[in-house]
Amino acid sequence: MKREYPQNQIRPHHQQQPQGGGGAAAGSGGSVGGAGAGVGYSAMASSGKGKMQKADTGVDELLAALGYNVRASDMAEVAQKLEQLEMVMGNAQEDGIFHLSSETIHYNPSDIATWIDTMLTELNPVCPNLGAADTNFSTSTTTTTTHPVWDSDHRVNLQPAESSTSASIKETTLPPPPPPQDFDDDGSSGIEDVVYGREGSREKKRLKSCQASASAAPAPVPAEPRPVVVVDSQETGIRLVHTLMACAEAVQQDNLKLADALVKQISVLATSQAGAMRKVANFFAEALACRIYRLYPQDHPSDSIGDLLQMHFYEACPYLKFAHFTANQAILEAFSGCSRVHVIDFGMKQGMQWPALMQALALRPGGPPAFRLTGIGPPQPDNSDPLQEVGWKLAQLAETINVEFEYRGLVANSLSDIEAYMLELRPSDVEAVAVNSIFELHRLLGQPGAIDRVFKLVRDVRPKIVTVVEPEANHNSPVFLDRFTEALHYYSSLFDSLEGCGGGTSPAAAQDQLMSEVYLGRQICNIVACEGSERVERHETLIQWRARMAAAGFAPVHLGSNAFKQASMLLALFAGADGYRVEENNGCLMLGWHTRPLIATSAWHLLPSAPPASQQ
Repeated sequence: MKREYPQNQIRPHHQQQPQGGGGAAAGSGGSVGGAGAGVGYSAMASSGKGKMQKADTGVDELLAALGYNVRASDMAEVAQKLEQLEMVMGNAQEDGIFHLSSETIHYNPSDIATWIDTMLTELNPVCPNLGAADTNFSTSTTTTTTHPVWDSDHRVNLQPAESSTSASIKETTLPPPPPPQDFDDDGSSGIEDVVYGREGSREKKRLKSCQASASAAPAPVPAEPRPVVVVDSQETGIRLVHTLMACAEAVQQDNLKLADALVKQISVLATSQAGAMRKVANFFAEALACRIYRLYPQDHPSDSIGDLLQMHFYEACPYLKFAHFTANQAILEAFSGCSRVHVIDFGMKQGMQWPALMQALALRPGGPPAFRLTGIGPPQPDNSDPLQEVGWKLAQLAETINVEFEYRGLVANSLSDIEAYMLELRPSDVEAVAVNSIFELHRLLGQPGAIDRVFKLVRDVRPKIVTVVEPEANHNSPVFLDRFTEALHYYSSLFDSLEGCGGGTSPAAAQDQLMSEVYLGRQICNIVACEGSERVERHETLIQWRARMAAAGFAPVHLGSNAFKQASMLLALFAGADGYRVEENNGCLMLGWHTRPLIATSAWHLLPSAPPASQQ
């Protein structure tokens, strides 16, 4: 049963560049999906299918996946018309086209050929007309197609909007244009710039005046710099989300050629974004690249490096603090009046949860109980014993606060390998037992029968209380596209909340945020790139865990209003906590970002009618 995992080097995510993918880029601010938008993945998935099916009718697959309908046979003609449109716009005097600003032009920009014809029709009569016009204008592109936007829940939804591709327009001044050229320096005709939104390369294109084309005399130098229209990155953000979903669908359909082309475009499109959106896109691009190129990650999310990263995650945001606080509160209430107590921790790691509980027990009226702690953890590749080191530190704390303390570390490859006799249980009238699991049970769902064996172990222990904290997400779907969609939802909100915390101004705070992003990026890679027993991040929702716990013979324990109030007070003390919300859900407590729940704490006890599993 023992597995050996190689120890890996940690480096900032922007240095991790898989083939065809992209690393995480640093940035600040912003939420995934662009400004003010929300995208529905179920609708988007069906939209993506339609785009994939267009390949059968001669439409270029790559361009169709990005929202542009161009037949492969029409590519040369479209490129030629683009050059004609470019020449017409260059020949038109600046003042001659401002009359278009008073009109709203309705067309679908995804149909490039029709769009070019429309523009040629509008601009052809402009060149002779050199009349002055108003100098302020804005451009609005209105379509009846659907586009991804981000709603207030930070969920991606696909909604039809009459002006969903409307772009804000700004004016800036640049020096006179360069000499005319027929092609870009790299030999490209510019069609890629139109398709993929590389507006910067268009600055190399020629812009000739009507007077210069009609006369051999050199064109006069403009008296003032010419205004250039600059469009914001919202449309690119929309295209980025479309491309992520199209790539995931291509992976599900095993169309690796198309997926390879799309995953490269994700990294290109992500460079125009900032903050959380860029980071999430790059992490998902890396995970998709690992799956496409069969570069499966060699590290394991629960190894020693993962424990170190989790410590940074603990410091950077309140999720683990909330998990520890709410679980400790439930355990403390269950141990009321008990003289000897025993906690079995399914994931000891660095033991960060237990100093607070020990201090609370020390302050209990009537004196503290005798406290026994059993910590379970995996074997280390270097044969070190971190569990023992944690035990020594806790023993020193117990001596300082005058709490009778007993500790035992238990090494196991999997929780399902633990038997009740290994825990050295004492009679229930002598010692009260609590079982604690923080982000551990979901790792068992990929091992056949493992979760049932662990539930059997807990029934044999017969604890007074079982505390469970799990991510509030469904990343255990057998359908890859569904799992990818839910993960994109979930981690977009998580990264957005990390940005909301601000990372502080100290180097330590900045490092905590960076390492927290790596910690979450490893989870994304495991969810997207891995399958079978190697995919351990199989998160399920609270509803699903309720069904599992009830079937195993457990009943819920209401966490109470006191825990809710104290958890809310805890968040109020956390920097950047304005966006965090505590919610009570049928006796369970959830912590979320704005209106999106992200983790859930629940407590359980064994039903009186349920006999020990050893007697079943």
